[in-house]
Amino acid sequence: MSSTSEEADPSEARAAVRNGAASPTPSLVTFNRIELNRILNLYGRMVADGEWRDYAIDFLRDRAVFSVFRRASEVPIYRIEKDPRLARKQGIYSVISASGLILRRGHELDRVLLVIDRKLAVV
Repeated sequence: MSSTSEEADPSEARAAVRNGAASPTPSLVTFNRIELNRILNLYGRMVADGEWRDYAIDFLRDRAVFSVFRRASEVPIYRIEKDPRLARKQGIYSVISASGLILRRGHELDRVLLVIDRKLAVV
């Protein structure tokens, strides 16, 4: 009397576990290469002038934030935010001061950064 046991193929079992465990990861808002290049060019000039010292980048589910610090232990003096929910309203980009005041908001990153970029600002 031989008993036949039907076992599942191990590779199929692993694939089922892998597909079942893989939940869709929440999409994060990020800066693309061109946006990040523009922000980091501004950051590099300000570091060379001795005004800025440190930065932080946060990619959240609703927005991406580039924070600029005068010293590492302080609150950020500027926050450059990308919020796609505002794309059809006030603009996707904004520059926010340390006090929370929105200095400029718009649809084009270059024009929004003019508020803190002295070299390109109109005098």
